Amino acid sequence: MDMDSPQEDLGDTGTPSRRTVLPGPVPQRGRGRAMVPSKGWGHPCPGAVTCPWHGGVTPSSLTCATGPRLGDHPPRCPLSSVPADVAYLRSVLPSTTEDAFFDYLASLDASEVTVSAVPEGSVVFARVPFLQVKGPLLVVQLLETTLLCLVSYASLVATNAARFRLLTSPEVKLMEIGLRRAQGPDGALSASKYSYIGGFDYTSNILAGKLYGIPVRGTVAHSFIMSFTSLEEVQPRELSPLAGGEPVDFLALAESWLGRVCELLQTPAEKANRGELAAFVSYAITFPRDFQGLLDTYCVRRSGMPNFCAVALALHQLGYRAIGVRLDSGDLARQSKEVRRALRACGAHFQVPWFETVPIAVSNDISERSLEEFSREGSEIDVIGVGTNLVTCPLQPSLGCVYKLVEVNGSPCLKLTEEEEKMTIPGTKTIYRLYDAAGHPFMDLMALEEEPSPSAGQELVVRVLGRLGEASKVVPTAVEPLHRTYFRDGQVCEPLPSLPEVRSYAQASLSLLNPAHRRLHEPQPYPVAVTERLHRLLAELQQASQ
Repeated sequence: MDMDSPQEDLGDTGTPSRRTVLPGPVPQRGRGRAMVPSKGWGHPCPGAVTCPWHGGVTPSSLTCATGPRLGDHPPRCPLSSVPADVAYLRSVLPSTTEDAFFDYLASLDASEVTVSAVPEGSVVFARVPFLQVKGPLLVVQLLETTLLCLVSYASLVATNAARFRLLTSPEVKLMEIGLRRAQGPDGALSASKYSYIGGFDYTSNILAGKLYGIPVRGTVAHSFIMSFTSLEEVQPRELSPLAGGEPVDFLALAESWLGRVCELLQTPAEKANRGELAAFVSYAITFPRDFQGLLDTYCVRRSGMPNFCAVALALHQLGYRAIGVRLDSGDLARQSKEVRRALRACGAHFQVPWFETVPIAVSNDISERSLEEFSREGSEIDVIGVGTNLVTCPLQPSLGCVYKLVEVNGSPCLKLTEEEEKMTIPGTKTIYRLYDAAGHPFMDLMALEEEPSPSAGQELVVRVLGRLGEASKVVPTAVEPLHRTYFRDGQVCEPLPSLPEVRSYAQASLSLLNPAHRRLHEPQPYPVAVTERLHRLLAELQQASQ
């Protein structure tokens, strides 16, 4: 089966497709090959998310029926059934179902299954099989829904995250904050993991940090600020200097700084909300090395900014250093520049150099358009928190991966359709990526498994999908086979990379793309081609089907 971004190959995972294996006599005679191609990100409507490579980043092309990692369980675990499972199936299937079918299910395993795929974190293109499954036909059919479920959402979120990463400079940190808006706890945890692979730097999901080692970050909540109404609520009031010594009345110290800050920033001191100041002081006393200010609970210019600066300068006087501020409403780009000017003014006037570089974080329904506006307006933003528009992928809520049968008992199979883009590419295939002299991939080439491998400098005659009626000649500077075999004879046979390694591989894969293919707006189409021999097979099967 081919799994690809709209088509398949031994089991192609491309467009969502569901087939049912009907109960009855067990069809043990067939051995199937499937490939999973992905449909990729198309252009469904104006303003829709469109992946530049019309495919995606595949972070979990290997997570198969056994769970997150094939190697997490014993060799027979991937498809093994427990008596309770078989009993349940017997209760819901027709009473005419033969007992032999349930006996077969009870002994089912993946010992004869072979899985090959592109490495996790690879960039893949539409109609290119990124996962191939070989084995007994019924077994590889039973794997279909599980594989599609595990691969599709993971690839979708990683691709979405990569798009956000491409829209920001490397110096800007991206934080995934979508736990509250994700599709349930499982979706939230997956989103945190695959956003990290796609290029995000942090997550607010503590469980994702615990399970996957993703760096965790967070900020102050508005509810915390609003829970304080007066300075009398600050308890305790004292804080010891970082270097040691007698505790200082920190609240009084911050109040003394507030007057000086308001005078410098030319804001009325009486307009600074005292409940907000109490919240900032209480937070600073509890976390003096990690103080950060949420500035927009009331008024950024007249309250949030003066109160933050007063508390941060009081901390500085005791040897500490604030770590940042956050804006969560309004014109974030404009406000970031106003906040930066105030920080620089305080840093220069009070001779506190680090004040000028206090990180500014923003949140509030951040989208791709938001990032483009930040860049266009020259914002002073250092950290961006993205939630809803990252984890729910609202511009394209699903990735059209399909899983198609391409060979049975050594005979190539073809799904014939009037739409060429939905037609499967038959036979067991080897996938190659061709590179130009600049080191950029310029074409993916599908060849039959038995064909000799192309080599660098060799002139190749190919047929580009979408233009199969005409042959083209290309000469690659380098050739890379894309698939590796990860699972064979019930065993993981290739070392599986760590999450940071997958993340690094994904970013390296993206960086290799030609800028014309990588850009998010009106990208140059990336060609996917077949060899002349594979094209002949396709034509023969088409003719035979007619």
